[in-house]
Amino acid sequence: MRKTLILLIIVLTSNFVEAQFIKEKSINAQIGYGLSAPNNSYEEIVDDGFFAQGELVLKVTSWVELRPYAGFIFTSSNGKDLNDNPTDEKAESKAFLLGGKVRLRAPIPWVAPYVEFGIGTSIGKFRTLTAFDDIDKSGLIYHIPFSFGLELGKNNNVDLGFAYYLQPSVEQYAGAFAVGITFPLNNKK
Repeated sequence: MRKTLILLIIVLTSNFVEAQFIKEKSINAQIGYGLSAPNNSYEEIVDDGFFAQGELVLKVTSWVELRPYAGFIFTSSNGKDLNDNPTDEKAESKAFLLGGKVRLRAPIPWVAPYVEFGIGTSIGKFRTLTAFDDIDKSGLIYHIPFSFGLELGKNNNVDLGFAYYLQPSVEQYAGAFAVGITFPLNNKK
């Protein structure tokens, strides 16, 4: 009975307790030029399109942030390689992205470099066609996000960077050159 009572008190009071290691909360919205390319190809193939993503920024310290994210990437082939030669090879992604990242950043005002890594899932349609691979897959796959860039401005609220999503199960990677803006949420002091 005593253990049940203790468990009940913990459950009832847990809603009133806030995580003390989160210093600030913000929302980051990114938009950019989406790209996808095959892992294995004789030709230089990069398909392009659109990228958008939103992140909940949970600042742990001035140099570490946790970033759960949701977004999407849409790329399609135009039938040409980077040298404008016709090709049948392609690496297309039309996917919803969901996952979590850790950002390590230099806490410098005006220009703060960063790098991020994590794990996530892509939900959508993927097409990789090269001399080595012929993959046409729909559904859920895992991806490994990796990003680097700069946070700009007095409060580092403008983000300029490159985001990559390595998708090993479909032998391609998707990415973007993106610009983001961070909006602080009401933080309790």
